[in-house]
Amino acid sequence: MTEGRSGPVTLVGGGSMGVGWAIVFARSGLDVRVHDASADVRRGVLPAVAERLAALAAHGLLDEAPRAVMARVRVVDTLADALDGAVHVQESVPERLDLKRELFRAMDEMAPPDAVLASSTSSLPASEFAADLPGRARCLVAHPANPPHLLPIVEIVPAPFTDPAAAERTRVLMARAGQVPVVLKREVNGFIYNRLQGAVLREAYWMLEQGIADVADIDRVMTSGLGLRWSIVGPFETSDLNYRGGLAEHARRMGERYRQMGAERGQPEGWSEALVARATAERRALLPLEDWEARVAWRDERLMAARGAEHKAAGQANGAPYNAPAGSTAAGGEGA
Repeated sequence: MTEGRSGPVTLVGGGSMGVGWAIVFARSGLDVRVHDASADVRRGVLPAVAERLAALAAHGLLDEAPRAVMARVRVVDTLADALDGAVHVQESVPERLDLKRELFRAMDEMAPPDAVLASSTSSLPASEFAADLPGRARCLVAHPANPPHLLPIVEIVPAPFTDPAAAERTRVLMARAGQVPVVLKREVNGFIYNRLQGAVLREAYWMLEQGIADVADIDRVMTSGLGLRWSIVGPFETSDLNYRGGLAEHARRMGERYRQMGAERGQPEGWSEALVARATAERRALLPLEDWEARVAWRDERLMAARGAEHKAAGQANGAPYNAPAGSTAAGGEGA
């Protein structure tokens, strides 16, 4: 594949995801073309981009004036014109396998041979819609969170036939656009994002069904606890920082309890010693134990900053001063 060719990023699909992608790429300085098969959708793209850019500017999240970003976005009436000269194509049409197969066939015929063809699909692996294409080596999934201009993660999921150079070019492009790219080692149903989200939802629905808590309280546990913490450190680092001694100590103390929780739901598999050792080795490569206390302090500073921003946004309606969360010390409180 040709490296370094300049050209626009083309977005196929002008709904909410396409609008978000347009902002992502345009605010990073890239020229963007947007095409949708529906004329009504095409007419709505620029007003939607303008509305979201104004909101970003109001929150100090744009480095330049909205009109400068808008100037890089162009809506194109035909797919052929949209694809002409493109260096990257990001498809964001509805989750219909037949539609994606037909569209990728057309894009493979029309797009420059060195352009990556990526899908925003949240569930369909590229091997299901691109396997029979002559240019399948440049096809992959680049799954964003919704909305992509606010949640920067993007999962790059190559199929077994994807050229590694296509995945790498996509990773570089996404990083340049301010996203946080994660390249999966192989295809898996739901990718990482929706498998993690699905695990939480399965437990949430089960607890609702069992009468353990109602919808509002289950959501509160997430927004005021797990979700707030996970916005700063993920599940492995959370466990690593929650116990002095790190991930291995967390598994020693809590592994059996988590195994029991899984068994209640028909998932009796626990964490094997070999698996815990592998996870521990990866965490220690990222964070030596001698740096553990400093990282705990960093986490708590980030939590206090997040709570402070939340408190400021909510206002001081009752005049009460903000109090930092209990246990916010460099030593770190051990627990869940």
